[in-house]
Parts: sequence; structure tokens; C-alpha cells
Amino acid sequence: MTQPAPSAQHHGPEKGTVTGPAAAPPSSKQGGGLRALGLRADVRNLSLLGVLAVLVAVGGLTEPDAFLDTGNLQLILTQSSVIGVVTVGMTLVIIGGGIDLSVGAMVALASVWATTLATQDFGFAGVLFTAVVVGLAAGLVNGVLIAYGRMVPFIATLAMLASARGLALQITDGKTQIVTVQSVLDLGLPDSYVLGIPPLVLVFAAVTVAGWLILNRTTFGRRTVAIGGNAEAARLAGIDVRRQRLYLYLLSGLCCGIAAFMLVILSGSGQNTNGNLYELDAIAAAIIGGTLLSGGRGTIVGSVLGVLVFTTITNIFALNNLQSDVQQIAKGAIIVAAVLVQRRTLRDGET
Repeated sequence: MTQPAPSAQHHGPEKGTVTGPAAAPPSSKQGGGLRALGLRADVRNLSLLGVLAVLVAVGGLTEPDAFLDTGNLQLILTQSSVIGVVTVGMTLVIIGGGIDLSVGAMVALASVWATTLATQDFGFAGVLFTAVVVGLAAGLVNGVLIAYGRMVPFIATLAMLASARGLALQITDGKTQIVTVQSVLDLGLPDSYVLGIPPLVLVFAAVTVAGWLILNRTTFGRRTVAIGGNAEAARLAGIDVRRQRLYLYLLSGLCCGIAAFMLVILSGSGQNTNGNLYELDAIAAAIIGGTLLSGGRGTIVGSVLGVLVFTTITNIFALNNLQSDVQQIAKGAIIVAAVLVQRRTLRDGET
């Protein structure tokens, strides 16, 4: 039986080309769904801005003198800065299909290691360098265990949470380590403000811009989205998935180191209880900002807005003398609402 002659215009797949469903071009329906998801992400960010505006109005109406005071607004931004830097790293990890439950413990470990007497003998540079290096080292351990040890991110980072908390407690012996380096403490004083903006807020802004550029304007960002959406398809496309995951946890550790140094400036001390529940706050901020817990989608801007929403709510509750349990209930309700909106958004984007 003779075979038909091949068409002159058909040369077959090139070497290395992925064939089958993974290589099929997206249909117009799929393309429309992706555009719809992008539009909804913009709408979500606008909605979060609207929520912030409502919260500001509520704060202004309930406690106009206290809430709208310049010092209080600076306080809200400053309190947002530390957890905000952690959230930027967490957002990248989640978009890449992972999770990091150890961020709060890494902040605690980096802060206490950076405030030991031996470290403070090296002055400002010693405190900063130690905080960043400890954060990077902890992130490296997480990345190696997950990427090359093939451990589930939940288990690996849970183990790091316990280990880092234990090591922080061992270093401090349960005591508060007071910062004596004046140049570090000076950054938390009003005299160090730039045009009325605290230095910690400027650091937060710089990390946010860097995170946005990495995610939206680099090959690294596109690879992060790819492995979060479908790690096997990303591997077949030539992406080194293990190395990418290692880098993501290194970035998370770097953000924790920076946040630890900021927390040392803010509190003037290092404690083994620093960063308590930061992991939950960072995950919650990322979720309400539109980051998909299963990976493959999320925005840095949305996560930052989520941080500001939570911090503003906490500030309003504190000014109105509402109990902390009410704050936690409100946060839980917001997280549930955000997840429900995510499910609706995904369902509509697929139709």
C-alpha cells in the first residue's frame, strides 16, 4: 500500500518541539479567558483601592482626630512595611506553585542573630549583613529540600518554622536583645524621614517595585508563572524547574532578612517571638490580592494592597478599642470572601 506524498509545505515538527495538547495553540476561547482573567485582576486591584478608600472614610468618621493624624498614617505605612516585604517574597513563591510557612520564624531567627553582642560590635553594616545572610541561608535550606530533596513545600517549610523558632529561642535564651548601635536606631526616628516618609516605607516601596519588575518584566517572572501553572509542561518547554524553585525560596529568604532588619529598626530589639504569625498574614494578604494558592497567577500590586487593607483594619480596630478577637474574625471573613471571589473569577474565565 503506497503512502501519499507529503505536502511541500509540511515539514513535520522541528527537533525539540513539544507536540500534542501541550503544544497546541490556544483557542480564541482560551485567549479570551486569559484576557478576562487579566481584566478581572485589574478590577480586583481597583476594588481593593475602593475598600481602602472605604476604610479610610470609616476611620475618619469614627476617630477623625486620631486616624487622620499624620503620625497615625505614617504608623500605618510603617507597620505595613515589614509584613509587606515578607508578602512580596511569599507572593512570588505562591505564584511559582509553592508555599512558605517559615517566613515568620526566619524573620525571628535573622533578627536575633543580627542583634547579638558579637554582631553589634561590627556596627550598622554587621547588623544588616547578618540579617540578610541568615535570611538567605534559611531560604537556601528550604529551596534545596524542596527543589532537590523533593520534599513537599508544606512539610519542608513547617520543619524550618520549628527549627528556626527553636534556634532563635536558643540564641536569646528567652531574653530580649537590645540594639545599642545608634545608627540603626536613628532610622526609626522622625529626623530620618525623607519628605515626611519613614525610611522603612521607602524600603518597602523599593522591594515592591523590584518584585513587580521581576514578575512582570523578566524571563524569571515568566518562568515562575509557568512552573506554577503547570510544572511538567514548563519542564518539557526547557525550564529548569528545580533551579527556579530554589531561586524563589532564596528570594523569600532574602525578603525575610530585609524584613528582620526593618523590624530591628522598628522595635530596637531582637526577640525570638518576632514575626509571630507573619506567615498567615502574608498568605492572607496575597490571597485577597488575587494570588491563586495553587499557583500560576497573582500580582505584587494586589498583595501590597492586601497588606494595606489588613493593616488599616487593625489600626481602626485599635483606635476604637475593639478586642483583638474581633480583628481576627474580621480577617477570617475577608479571607473566605476573597477565596470565594477567586473561585468565581476562575469559573468565569474558563467559560
